[in-house]
Amino acid sequence: MLNDLDLNDIVQMRKQHPCGSTHWLVVRLGADIGLQCQQCQRRILISRRELQKKMKLLIKADQQSSKA
Repeated sequence: MLNDLDLNDIVQMRKQHPCGSTHWLVVRLGADIGLQCQQCQRRILISRRELQKKMKLLIKADQQSSKA
């Protein structure tokens, strides 16, 4: 599933961030994945393995533009 990950994709996590959001924007790809909270704009770095465990759903960037 993480092989399909691209910049500007939205990742829905299993647990909420303290601000209440579960949606994160992918802002960096590499050994670690950079995510930005969609509600409070907080940025984190998370390992690929940890992201795979905590991720619930992947929303591709091209799917977002077709909904708008």
